[in-house]
Amino acid sequence: MASPVQLSPADTRAITAYNHEVFGRFVRKVRRLRGKAATRHRGIGHESLFDTLVHILHVQEVWLVYIVRGRNSDKELEELFDDTRRQPKDWKQFDLYADRVWTEVDSTVRSLTPRGMGQPEKAFWMPGRYTVRDAFFQATMEEAHHLGELIGALWQDDSTPPDMTWIDVRRPPGKRANRTSD
Repeated sequence: MASPVQLSPADTRAITAYNHEVFGRFVRKVRRLRGKAATRHRGIGHESLFDTLVHILHVQEVWLVYIVRGRNSDKELEELFDDTRRQPKDWKQFDLYADRVWTEVDSTVRSLTPRGMGQPEKAFWMPGRYTVRDAFFQATMEEAHHLGELIGALWQDDSTPPDMTWIDVRRPPGKRANRTSD
């Protein structure tokens, strides 16, 4: 089944750049929290703010580095899931993992073609038929949902989340609104 939303490779690159920038804003915000606020269990989907950021990287990596590239055999994914570098315990390990994921995601989206966007994809845990375009939307929407969890948790701590408006994030750095709290 074809995705009802058409998305070009250029659109995908623009949205990926936005996703990466917004993710970075949340990383900077969470990194600056005092004490154990970043790692405290909060009862959100992946417990802590730090672990939720790690999960966002997992989603980007699985869908846009493995599934979309056809690296989706049980063996390949099992090896990926067993890779201890995917379970950072501190910010230094997190930075190494994040850099690796975003470099590979960028490589994937640079290689997309109009025809390739409609290619069928398969993940063993997801029934049904879907395409590269759908896999990209899956990673993007899941990131958005988890950032929503972070926003709620930050507000509970009376901490203003970073600005993430599409228009302002995409504006050249010198012309951005002066409301960014990251």
